[in-house]
Amino acid sequence: METTLILLKPDTVERGLIGQVLTRLEQKWLKINGLKMMEMTPELVSEHYDFLADKPFFPKIMSYMTRTPIVAIAVSGANAIATVRMLTGATNPQEALPGSIRGDFGLTIDGNIIHASDSAETAEVELKRFFGGKDIYEYARGFDDVL
Repeated sequence: METTLILLKPDTVERGLIGQVLTRLEQKWLKINGLKMMEMTPELVSEHYDFLADKPFFPKIMSYMTRTPIVAIAVSGANAIATVRMLTGATNPQEALPGSIRGDFGLTIDGNIIHASDSAETAEVELKRFFGGKDIYEYARGFDDVL
């Protein structure tokens, strides 16, 4: 079992798509282990996107990620990271396949509605960043032993 991080970005919240994205995750048999709405501070944006800090478009990312609350989600499942990345689709919504979250809901590269950790190492760091080592819950579902 893997656990990974998903962030529903400001445009997801603003457009009322939180429930639709959560439904897609659960329909793929992923377990929601943590869920919280929060505001991204400039410090948190800088930490999370440190690899983009020197890019000319970074101020746009800062403005976007701090304009509306986001939803942080911890999900687990067999091959959760690869499964979430497949469900999420290509970063650019114009290149994302129909049926993927970005393919169906994303509008632009600047507002691509969702972030998903890209590896187990990244997920570990990001889960700590957004959940602080707490508020991620383990529980059994009636069908877990079937999977």
